Amino acid sequence: MAKRSGSADLPLHYGRVPLWLGERMARLGSVICEAIIQQYGRDELLRRLAHPFWFQSFGAIMGMDWHSSGITTSVIGALKRGLKPLAGELGLHVCGGRGNHSRRTPAELEQIGAKVGFDGTALAQASRLVAKVDSAAVQDGFDLYLHGFFVTDDGHWTIVQQGTRLLVPHGAVLALDGLSGGRDAIDQVIVTTTKNGASLGTDASARGVLFEGSTRETCARFPRNVNVHAALAIAGIGFDRTRSVVVADPDKRQMRHRIQVFGQGFEWDIWVRSTALGGVSGAYTPKSAVGSIQRIFGFQSVAAC
Repeated sequence: MAKRSGSADLPLHYGRVPLWLGERMARLGSVICEAIIQQYGRDELLRRLAHPFWFQSFGAIMGMDWHSSGITTSVIGALKRGLKPLAGELGLHVCGGRGNHSRRTPAELEQIGAKVGFDGTALAQASRLVAKVDSAAVQDGFDLYLHGFFVTDDGHWTIVQQGTRLLVPHGAVLALDGLSGGRDAIDQVIVTTTKNGASLGTDASARGVLFEGSTRETCARFPRNVNVHAALAIAGIGFDRTRSVVVADPDKRQMRHRIQVFGQGFEWDIWVRSTALGGVSGAYTPKSAVGSIQRIFGFQSVAAC
């Protein structure tokens, strides 16, 4: 019977594993796996790979000694390369991987099963079910992007999966959770920001629409003024499908954001007004920033110093 063995929370670090290190990890990882199989058997290796802390330690021994989510992708990629030439001898196969490689797992399982004799179709179904359960329940709120399937010639297996969660500070706006949860049913999002021209980097007497286009273009033109637009695009339907309008009004002392959402059977029209704090930020933004810190770190309260 399949069972969940554990999970670990890891930070996201940027960068790439250099080629020389990737090659070293493939060689060293395959040798360690071979030694474990010869000494303890294939099932013991599967059991160890399924333990998140052992897996993390294994990656460090292989040379990926960063405390990072990248260790999972690097180790699985290295083992897939290093163990492939030894599959016939060791009876161990690595399927799937990161991104598009994860979606090839069922086909790889069926291909290997036809070659060595286990039921590849049944294991492909197990692969899909584990991914579905993990994404909908165990790791709900995380987007799975890695699915590594380790399987032996006798059909015993373990799965290593990884997902990411993007926390978007909501800044001066609300309703990001609604956009994120219903993005599949949303057809159009229009964000209109109205500020004094001086706040927008133009003449204080300017009046009217300064720019209208995609949020991606708007962020490039007004990088200090449209964080609201960026947050809504990330949470919702993306930078290219979200439409942005930037308006200058010399008579307005308050900053205004209008968020219009059109979907399948629903419409939202949300207005947000905020008094400027002397720059480009509104009065609500500091309170929102503190709330974002509480969400990210799980604090119940943040004391002012």
